[in-house]
Parts: sequence; C-alpha cells; structure tokens
Amino acid sequence: MTIDFENEYGEISDLEPESLALQVVSGALDYLACPYEAQVSLLLVDDEKIHSLNLAHRGIDRPTDVLSFPMTEYRRPGDFSMFEKDCVGCFDPDSGELLLGDIVLSMDRVLAQAKEYGHSVRREYAFLITHSVLHLVGYDHMTEEEAETMEQLQEEILNQLNNRLSES
Repeated sequence: MTIDFENEYGEISDLEPESLALQVVSGALDYLACPYEAQVSLLLVDDEKIHSLNLAHRGIDRPTDVLSFPMTEYRRPGDFSMFEKDCVGCFDPDSGELLLGDIVLSMDRVLAQAKEYGHSVRREYAFLITHSVLHLVGYDHMTEEEAETMEQLQEEILNQLNNRLSES
C-alpha cells in the first residue's frame, strides 16, 4: 500500500496525517476485500484551494470537504474482478500496485466539521478519507439507495478501524 502524500495545508496539531491516512486507506481496502496492493494520492489543502479545484473540475463555485478523482470506472462498486481480465494502465508498472486515484482534502473543512459535529479531528479526517476511498472504488451517493449503501459501509469501516486502532 502506497500513499503519495502531500501537505500544502501545514502543521495539524495532534494529528499524524500521513500515518493515519495509510491506516484508513489500508483498513478500508481490507474491509472491501481488495485483492491487490494499491496506490492512492492524498493532497491536503485549505478551503481556497479546494474551492478552485471544485469550480474547475465540477463547476461548483464553493469549497467542499473532499474531492475524489478515481483512476478507473467500476462496472459494479467495489468489484475488483474486472482487473483480472483486462485493465490497461490500472496498475503502476514499477510497483504493480492498483492505481486507485487521487483524494484532495480540505483541512479547513475537517477542522470546522469536527467542531460542528462534536467529534475529534482524527475521526473527521478518517471519515472523509473513508468516504473518498469508497468513491475511488466506484461507490456514489447520487440516489437514496446509493447514499444508504455508502453510509452503511462508512460506518462499518470506521467501526472496524476504531477496533483495529485501539488494539495497536
């Protein structure tokens, strides 16, 4: 598992963002039974930067908490069997890892939402990364049914991660 980590935001007190991101992405992919080692890019930014990215890539003129840029489309969310047959460019030629895509996370939103929802920055950070990983493997929340599926998976993954992190 590789995380190409870049922090444009700066210091985040009491949070080891790269280490936690690796644990969250790895835990989410384990939960989803991804049979491959994988690679994800994670960029931490402020609201101004994510606002400009949201406008440029989605046509939405406001900041958001997280943007996900999957490297491939899935026939069915979380179905990794498609890679067994043919997927040119889906794997890094040097490492052999499955290229999942890019995550851009607004740390301004992480900090504000943690306060707003009454939980820790660590929990909000883990939640948004989990949410984004689900997008990277084909899940979405455009319909009520899709949203329910994503919410359930997020909760299950975070519960498993909490158990795993408290044991270490």
